[in-house]
Amino acid sequence: MILFGTNPIAWANDDDRTIGADIATTRILDEAGRQIGFDGIENGHRWPDDPEELRALLGSYGLKFISGWYSTELLVRSVEDEIAACQHHLAKLKHNGCKVMIVCETSNAIHGDAGRAVNDRPTLSASEMKAFGAKLEAFAAYLAGQGVTLVYHHHMGTIVESPDEIDAFMAATGPHTHLLFDAGHCAFGGGDPAAVLARHIGRVRHFHAKNIRPAVVEKVRKEGWSFLKGVVDGAFTVPGDQEGGIDFAPLLGQLAKAGYDGWIVIEAEQDPKVRNPLLYQTLGLATLKRLSREAGLL
Repeated sequence: MILFGTNPIAWANDDDRTIGADIATTRILDEAGRQIGFDGIENGHRWPDDPEELRALLGSYGLKFISGWYSTELLVRSVEDEIAACQHHLAKLKHNGCKVMIVCETSNAIHGDAGRAVNDRPTLSASEMKAFGAKLEAFAAYLAGQGVTLVYHHHMGTIVESPDEIDAFMAATGPHTHLLFDAGHCAFGGGDPAAVLARHIGRVRHFHAKNIRPAVVEKVRKEGWSFLKGVVDGAFTVPGDQEGGIDFAPLLGQLAKAGYDGWIVIEAEQDPKVRNPLLYQTLGLATLKRLSREAGLL
């Protein structure tokens, strides 16, 4: 069963909390749930930390808690320490019936640093990637035993960004580690979303329908912008935006052919003062539902 969700970073950014700071939490929930009609929403810094308070708040707006980003630090700590560190977050997911934990290694990531060019991100050697993959797989196996599937979020400014790194990461993990496929981060990282998705569709358990504005992405690369400057200047947008460079029809077609039955989430952070979240998220959801019907997902 396909469910459609969003992420609160369209309204209030998590990495730079000045972006959207003036937007009330009630407005985010009302627009996402009651006005636009999403089935659920991912985690954000505005939500209650208590698992039951979170469930009750989102439920009052007709929204399910989809899941939430969890930052691993496996490059600098043991699997046992990671398991201990994740317990509160894991409890929140289990209490809310979440099927997946969204994971990204951030011990050396730079996407949240406004003073660092995203081009200067960290990278791993082939042997380092294999070692990291082994530790992450052990962590994923633990989560699987708890009834939660680990889905790894390849992301700009981190050690898994380019298509080659996605391939190497997937080769270094499995069978408990699965992929959160993000169309926008894939394209931003230099990949062809349709080709990368085709290579890993069998292990995709979560899907972020993020679009990019190619002209802005090109400036980020050529002019050495930070990830956050790219966000504010419009690197990302939603499906259906005429400025967007990603065709989502073939991606949804692949999901349909593979029998995908998870969440399709619009995660497209923009400056809400420039691009109204209500309008853009409405456009994105309408586009995804239309394309999903055409692809046979609905």
